[in-house]
Amino acid sequence: MGKAVLKKIEAQLNCSIIHQKTTGGGCIAQTSIIKTNAGQSFFLKQGFNNNMFRKEANGLKELHKVGVIRTPNVIMVDDAFLVLECITEGTADMNFFTEFGKAFARLHKFTSSQYGFYEDNFIGSTPQINTYADKWVDFYFTKRLLYQFKLAEINGYSDPSFHQAFLNIEKRLPSILAGSEENPSLCHGDLWAGNYMVDTYGKAVLIDPAVYYGHREADLAMTKLFGGFNSDFHAGYRDEYPLKDGCVYRENIYLLYHVLNHLNLFGAAYKNQAMRLMLSY
Repeated sequence: MGKAVLKKIEAQLNCSIIHQKTTGGGCIAQTSIIKTNAGQSFFLKQGFNNNMFRKEANGLKELHKVGVIRTPNVIMVDDAFLVLECITEGTADMNFFTEFGKAFARLHKFTSSQYGFYEDNFIGSTPQINTYADKWVDFYFTKRLLYQFKLAEINGYSDPSFHQAFLNIEKRLPSILAGSEENPSLCHGDLWAGNYMVDTYGKAVLIDPAVYYGHREADLAMTKLFGGFNSDFHAGYRDEYPLKDGCVYRENIYLLYHVLNHLNLFGAAYKNQAMRLMLSY
């Protein structure tokens, strides 16, 4: 930890930091647990000098105010670091995923009048544009798919067949999404298996959000990209908040955003998967 960061945290918390232990699992930020002379422990994220941590803090606060799923409390945030409540990990019981699914459904019942968010934020380290829109099809195409596709072109991942496949998606998107219209739901935005944990009460805790108000099907689709959510999660969700007909058909269009983002973040290994998702329509 740099001396400047150390001094800021100690001054804000009125303490001395006596120990720091690096933790694993982060692929974007550097993470560690810090302990103070007062016997407190906090979770520290650092490694960037932009506003990424401020955006993450605002997303956590937006999720927290609904009060249906636990999030770590924001202790302190700066351009260079984020200090969070340190939540001790527990063990999931046999009802964990059912209750997690129900709670996630209740989160989605918290709605807004427009799609988007009051500020842009990040999906991984990629900027995520959240300018408000009245229609989901417009928001999802321009602020999600088109943004990522243009970035893929800049990064050299597009070619004539890739470009044509995307043009076909642009033409077909209104019909793909037809009949799925709903009010904008509060979305975690990046819910994969690495972005939740289990606390000592056996309850789910949401971390590392990319918050916006959007279509809840987009939030659910991400849970199926890398696994980590069993059938009980989805059954619990549907029991609490049933999905509209055609939701399975629409999963690939929502996975496309995240696969394009992984293409832009991690390289050409994700190009074929992006093509398959586009060609599925």
